[in-house]
Amino acid sequence: MTWMIYGANGFTGTLVAELAVRRGLRPVLAGRDAAKVRPLAERLGLEHRVFGLGDAAGALADVDVVAHCAGPFAATSGPMVDACLRSGTHYVDITGEIDVFEAVSRRDADAKAAGVVLLPGAGFDVVPTDCLAAMLHEALPTATHLDLAFLVQGGASSGTAMTAVEGSGGGNRVREDGVLRSVRLGHRRRTAHFRDRPRQVGTIPWGDVSTAYRSTGIPNIATFTTIPGVLGTLQPLTAPLLRTPVAQRLGRALAKRIGGPDDATRARTRCQVFGEVWDAEGNRVRAALTGPNAYDLTADSVVRAVQRVHEVTPGAHTPSSAFGADYVRALDGVVVDEPTSAGRQQ
Repeated sequence: MTWMIYGANGFTGTLVAELAVRRGLRPVLAGRDAAKVRPLAERLGLEHRVFGLGDAAGALADVDVVAHCAGPFAATSGPMVDACLRSGTHYVDITGEIDVFEAVSRRDADAKAAGVVLLPGAGFDVVPTDCLAAMLHEALPTATHLDLAFLVQGGASSGTAMTAVEGSGGGNRVREDGVLRSVRLGHRRRTAHFRDRPRQVGTIPWGDVSTAYRSTGIPNIATFTTIPGVLGTLQPLTAPLLRTPVAQRLGRALAKRIGGPDDATRARTRCQVFGEVWDAEGNRVRAALTGPNAYDLTADSVVRAVQRVHEVTPGAHTPSSAFGADYVRALDGVVVDEPTSAGRQQ
């Protein structure tokens, strides 16, 4: 099998490439900038290619799977998906962007016709949350509501920060009665029972309002993390400012200066996920998991997904629809608490 990491010179792409080599794999490294891709390829002893997204279909002609790691995915995913459909190449990416998940899901019929698997969100966004959602739905098939909360430690990479900047003016979204709706940041708060201790969390926009809906069919989904209450209050006022060209230029300039967590930081930090479902009768089921640093989890998952994607029926998938709810259990350092009843709400 020939597979490629596009955006290999980025923070996460480099982690994927290094892990692949440690596991005896030899991906082709690729990107738009020869001065950045070539040194990495030489250090790892790998083939490399340099091309822009407009030339991707030709460059993928002999590639079975591409791990697309070059964001922001709102700009790059569409062209890469188009190229994969033309070249017959399976597509895996590490996006967490709601609109990207929605756009890729709309290519399901095209992917089936081309015999191609489209798998966005094969990293921390959204593997652990999506798999936990699928486990909870299996435990309570009558569920009508799903809450998912997460925590990450260790800081962000430049690419993650850049994506956050570009989406900062978009506000918050939830799934209500099957429809994506815009709401205020932190519009709802609750206690999330993480594996270490309960924490207060508030709603934020996260990819699962798209992916978990497709994985489970649950019509009401909200995603949460720890956020100061003042941010939810100020968000309606700050969102228009964050959309201005000046704010976006400043944010991108600052994001480029972020290097991402080093080896020592990643080694001592972890991620956590909590989920709860309930139905119209008031039955509730909850579960939680912990894992390694989100970037290490992402690299592990991408390498595993690339090796298994040929097993998946062509079409647009979520991680759990591609590999099953238990996929997350196979990732290094992940510990999952079995779904348990949270009682019955009267």
